[in-house]
Amino acid sequence: MIKILILITLGINLFASSDFKIAALYWSMNIEGQVAMKKGVEAQVEVINKKAKQTNKKTITLIEYVAGDGEAGMENQLKQFRDAIAKKVDAIVVQPTDNAVLIPALKEANKAHIPVIAYDQYISQGILESFVTSDNYQAGFLNGEYVAHLFKGKKQLSIALVEYPYVSSTIDRVDGFIDALEKYKIKYKIVKRYEAVEPKKGKEVGLAILKDFPKKGSLDLTFCINDGGCLSVVNEFLNENRLDIAVATVDGDPKSVKLLQENKLIKIDSAQFCGPIGSVALQTAYEKLLGKKIKKIILVPVFPITKETQKLYPGWLGPIPQKFKKPWYSQTPIWDNTLKGK
Repeated sequence: MIKILILITLGINLFASSDFKIAALYWSMNIEGQVAMKKGVEAQVEVINKKAKQTNKKTITLIEYVAGDGEAGMENQLKQFRDAIAKKVDAIVVQPTDNAVLIPALKEANKAHIPVIAYDQYISQGILESFVTSDNYQAGFLNGEYVAHLFKGKKQLSIALVEYPYVSSTIDRVDGFIDALEKYKIKYKIVKRYEAVEPKKGKEVGLAILKDFPKKGSLDLTFCINDGGCLSVVNEFLNENRLDIAVATVDGDPKSVKLLQENKLIKIDSAQFCGPIGSVALQTAYEKLLGKKIKKIILVPVFPITKETQKLYPGWLGPIPQKFKKPWYSQTPIWDNTLKGK
């Protein structure tokens, strides 16, 4: 009893709780955007810990895992998820390698009462405390709005659609794009649909488009749902000097941004803020552990990179810029930089 009184007198709290242990499960370190998301998670831990030490609140110990690519990466992440549960972490922040593979592990975490926050990709069954992702509908809509500006007055716009109709994010991008064309009363025809989300398939699609539309002027625009496939499509167009085909895309890959700056086919790239996605996911997990109310879905805004706005775009790591007036006609003239949630 005397020892306890002495320690309290010295300002040592015997009952002080330890740091929160948060497991961060990353997907791939071979994709630049995903590396930026990881940096966002790590940067937010530093911000939180610095403030927590100043205010005598709990800090974070981050336990990190990298799954890797392909099927091996999916299997690896499942094992890593279960390892985090076995370590009895306080929360798990995960970028799923697949929407279905992690279902068993998520349900195990639910049973163990470990809150799970997913970002970028969703887990289709089980309970997620929150899901953080880009505003993919906004991405498609901004593309459609800018395309409407570029082709205003054209009798009919011929569009090749490079899509991937299997996950919600890419479907939302297409929906936003089409809705914008409809809203701005652009007459268009989707002359053919293709599928690609990665470089190899993108190359195949690029060659197929050139084969299907061999004459200059036979195709006005190609809309791609991501830079992963689009960059290969654009390379094929450039190889054949098909400068007549405008391109609209989504992601903000630095290679895509460079092509836009050099005026090489790409007219707009609705860019994600990969760093802030990771930061928001980690911050959301921390707030959950502090007992605060969090949103089930958080949408991070995307940025419309065009020749007019490129100087305002800070890159994947952010920070998210201030609002600005779009330098083209829009029924919502101010770019919305706010996080949306519900």
